[in-house]
Amino acid sequence: MTGLDHILLARLQFAFTIAFHIIFPAFTIGLGSYLAVLEGAWLATRREVFRNLYLFWIKVFALAFGMGVVSGVVMSYEFGTNWSVFADRTGSVLGPLLGYEVLTAFFLEASFLGIMLFGWRKVGPRLHFIATLCVAFGTLFSAFWILSANSWMQTPQGYAIENGRFVAVDWLKVIFTPSFPSRFAHMVTAAYLTTAMVVLGASAFQALRRRDSSEARMMRRMAIGLVAILAPAQLLLGHESGKVAEIHQPAKVAAMEGWWSSGVQPSILLGWPDDRTETTHVLVQAPKGWGSWIVAGRSDAALQGLKAWPRSERPPSLVPFWSFRVMVGLGLLMIGIGWWGAWLWRSGRLDRCRPFQAIALVGGPAGFLAVLAGWTATEVGRQPYVVYGLLRTDQAASPVAAASVGASLLLFMIVYAIVFTAGAIYIGRLLVQGPSPQEGPARTPEPPGNPLALASGPAPGAHTKPAE
Repeated sequence: MTGLDHILLARLQFAFTIAFHIIFPAFTIGLGSYLAVLEGAWLATRREVFRNLYLFWIKVFALAFGMGVVSGVVMSYEFGTNWSVFADRTGSVLGPLLGYEVLTAFFLEASFLGIMLFGWRKVGPRLHFIATLCVAFGTLFSAFWILSANSWMQTPQGYAIENGRFVAVDWLKVIFTPSFPSRFAHMVTAAYLTTAMVVLGASAFQALRRRDSSEARMMRRMAIGLVAILAPAQLLLGHESGKVAEIHQPAKVAAMEGWWSSGVQPSILLGWPDDRTETTHVLVQAPKGWGSWIVAGRSDAALQGLKAWPRSERPPSLVPFWSFRVMVGLGLLMIGIGWWGAWLWRSGRLDRCRPFQAIALVGGPAGFLAVLAGWTATEVGRQPYVVYGLLRTDQAASPVAAASVGASLLLFMIVYAIVFTAGAIYIGRLLVQGPSPQEGPARTPEPPGNPLALASGPAPGAHTKPAE
């Protein structure tokens, strides 16, 4: 194999492992917040529907969280095995950011996850709610630091180069790069939408099986309310992120839009970019000027096409072009589902409209697919750099044999196929079963005037009854 082959295999291996990993944080970030809302609603209203939903979704959360941790650990080893040059040159900047993620996010989650999962009858309701809030905040902190590290790779600032290595000279600039605010908001919103679509799909499945319960109906309404609001907001956040990319990463935007020549740009809705002929075979296109208006806010704005850069400095065009369109298309689908559901809810036909339930069920994985498509467009569009404009990908890989990288990639594929398929099947079975009115034991109400009950929970052998 040639020297390029081991780099390609290393990129494929990292793409494979991160694609598996990202779907779990994207789910647990939203699900952690959803659990906090459910438990808070139960404490405020004492309605059993919220308790039952919490006890159902916490089982799904535990499985997804565990698989996310396992898949995330693998990537840290890949930095040393396949990308040692990258780790050596950027470690002084990215190492502390990833360390902060462990200290503020993972430790917070690990400290309170046991209470959250196993303390329902062992601690008081308010302490358990605090544990749930801490885990939910921990998932958000994790997203904060990971997006900060990745955004520095996209739009690096606050650094100096000493002896060929990046060192931080202004940590605030390192953490809060120009692309970070819009990308962080975009990712967190994507996580909430991912969770909402799964919750909506699970409730739709119960309705189609004619096993609709008060829990399934509550799930449906909570999910529709979130999707109807956040899906349009996500479109605006993505647009803002695109505007930042046009300023700092114009080649990425040109690849995602299929532009080759510079000037006033059209909006190519469907097409087929061809790197060899340096053209996009247009299938559906909006008039000239629309692309400039969408990206720059002015229909007469002259924007750069890919020909403005030498071939060695261009990202591949086909993958960012189509992954971007898949992401936008799925976003529009979620907007349609949210608004249709809101209209049915308002008209009183939400639970009886079987076509809507079928569409909601099919659209359940839409959030996962949109996250994968969005990350693909972002990371492939950054090429040929791993630190944009500063460190090329082919200079960041470890000098290892292609056969070794290929063997480890094959091993990962086999192990992931077994472990994560089993986990996904088990989660799927839980979702098929759905929440039941008797999802779990109720917590013993606190005895009046007993302040220790908050910390100690019910006494051994105490009689329990559903909360009123």
